Amino acid sequence: MTVIESKAADPKLAEGKAPPSGLSEFWFYFSRNKGAVIGLVIFLIILFVAIFAPFVAPHSPSVQNRDMLLVPPVWQAGGNWGHILGTDAVGRDILSRLIYGARFSLFIGLVVVTLSVISGVLIGLVAGYFRGRVDTFIMRIMDIILAFPSLLLALVLVAVLGPGLLNAMIAISLVNQPHFVRLTRAAVMTERTKDYVVGSKVAGAGTLRLMFLTILPNCLAPLIVQATLAFSAAILDAAALGFLGMGAQPPTPEWGTMLAEAREFIQRAWWVVTFPGLAILITVLAINLMGDGLRDALDPKLKRS
Repeated sequence: MTVIESKAADPKLAEGKAPPSGLSEFWFYFSRNKGAVIGLVIFLIILFVAIFAPFVAPHSPSVQNRDMLLVPPVWQAGGNWGHILGTDAVGRDILSRLIYGARFSLFIGLVVVTLSVISGVLIGLVAGYFRGRVDTFIMRIMDIILAFPSLLLALVLVAVLGPGLLNAMIAISLVNQPHFVRLTRAAVMTERTKDYVVGSKVAGAGTLRLMFLTILPNCLAPLIVQATLAFSAAILDAAALGFLGMGAQPPTPEWGTMLAEAREFIQRAWWVVTFPGLAILITVLAINLMGDGLRDALDPKLKRS
């Protein structure tokens, strides 16, 4: 395709308009993925509900009403408008616990991704830049961690550290770390031989400047996509650990813990199990859809297609 043809193919260039800004270009490619836009809307709703939980929730998540044990949702016979999604075995409002549970799930995802990204990027940057024995040593450790199923390894780490929300977040972040190490290492190995890096080195840039100011900013796109996927994986793993009794402990309104408490009522009170499960499903699905949109917006190969 010639230059004239390429200009004609782009209406903005053909009309002589200025090229779009980085943010508008990002939104153009992101919004082409309708699933990603839907996921973003759902995630923003969940985020809003989590931030303003004290104002949105109709009841306290820990208050027990002994006169309202296992009340069904409002649309079923015996339902009560005071408890739209029903109550659990000790009379706590399901909707209020789900709303407060969104706080814990998003907080877990944020802390886990932050720890995993910071540690994984630093280790991957060192491995990819220095290469040699340092790289070999680091990558063999990462291979050992990846050889174990992630949930099983997290369960072992929590068993060693002790059950609890903080230890669960530490364990999940350690399990997710190798993905960021490998991704950062591969990106650094690709970038370190390019002309702009060689030019900066010839100009006298030091090692730390080359690593953190020259190379790292050009490796961020795949890391951002991986961070969104790790966010949803962290929510799932935390819910699984909570379900197994190794994560958040009762009466914390965490979705996995709510599922664990409701196991014995699955036959006669379906709402106690169904709604926490749906909350996990919808949140994880929304974040994964957003991850697909971020990949479409940040991957140059997909832009060209």
